[in-house]
Amino acid sequence: PLPRTLPKKHFEEISANISKFGIHGLIIIGGFEAFTGGLELVEGRARFEELCIPLCIVPATVSNNVPGSDFSIGADTALNTITTTCDLIKQSAAGTKRRVFIIETMGGFCGYLATMAGLAAGADAAYIFEEPFSSRDLQANVDHLTEKMKTTVKRGLVLRNERCNENYTTDFIYNLYCEEGKGIFDCRKNVLGHMQQGGSPTPFDRNFGTKMGAKAVAWITGKIKECSRHGRIFANTADSACLLGMRKRSLVFQPIAELRQQTDFEHRIPKEQWWLKLRPILKILAKYNIELDTSETAHLEHLTRKVLVPEATL
Repeated sequence: PLPRTLPKKHFEEISANISKFGIHGLIIIGGFEAFTGGLELVEGRARFEELCIPLCIVPATVSNNVPGSDFSIGADTALNTITTTCDLIKQSAAGTKRRVFIIETMGGFCGYLATMAGLAAGADAAYIFEEPFSSRDLQANVDHLTEKMKTTVKRGLVLRNERCNENYTTDFIYNLYCEEGKGIFDCRKNVLGHMQQGGSPTPFDRNFGTKMGAKAVAWITGKIKECSRHGRIFANTADSACLLGMRKRSLVFQPIAELRQQTDFEHRIPKEQWWLKLRPILKILAKYNIELDTSETAHLEHLTRKVLVPEATL
C-alpha cells in the first residue's frame, strides 16, 4: 500500500480529478490524517474553486485520537482485542506463581487504548504520554507489585502505550522490573503490534459505523442541495466542511476549522480527552492507597444540598 500522503502538495491533481469525475462532495473516512487532510483541503479552497464542495470527515482509527469525537470507528474493536489478549496472557500465568507481564499497546501518543484496556483487564499500571511519569513512579509500581506478590494474587499486568516516553521504552521497563523483581517475581514482555488492527468488528463498531455513515450521507446530500446554484456547486463557508463526531450521547457536525484550537498537532491528539478522568479508578482497582478527588463538585451538588446533616457528624 502507498504511504499516506496529505493533499497539500497535490491540489492541482486533486482539483483536476474533482472536475474529471464530477465530484460534488467528499466524505473522508479516516484518523488523524483524515482530519489534517480535511483542514488542508479547506485551506486550498481560496486557490482552487474545485475544492469548494461540501466535505465531511468520519473518524475511523484504533487510536481514538481524532479531535471532536469521543469515539472513532475501530477503537472499540481494538480495545476488545487488547483486553481479550491481556486476559489470555494473564491466564497463562495461572499455573506459574509470581509473574509480571509488560504489554505494549498501540495508539501513537494517545493513551486511550492502554488506559481503557488497563481498566478492563485489571492492570496494575498503565503508562501513557498524557500523564507524565518518572523513575520514582516506576519504582513505586515495582514496590507495589512486590507487596502484591505476598498476597494471594501472584501475577501482575503492566500496560505501556507505544509512545508514552521515548526513554522509558518497553525494554527499559521490562529490564527494570526484571532486576527489581529478582527473587520475588519474574517478567515477560509482549508487544501486541498489529494484531490490534483488523479482525471482525464489535457490535458497537458495526452499529456506530452504520449510524455515522447514514448521518454523513444525509448531511452531505443536504449541503450539496444547499450549495448548488444553476447546476454548479460552490461551498465556501466554514460549516460546509465538518467533522461528524460523537460528543457524549449525540452525533454532531462540527466545522473542522473550529476544531483546530482543540488540537495538539505535534502529538496528534486532542488537547482535552474525556477518558483521562477515569485514570484514578485504575489505581483504586489495583488496590493502591490513594484518595480519589472527584473535583467535579458541580455534579454532586444536588446530592449534597438535599441532605442537611450537622457539620459535626460529617
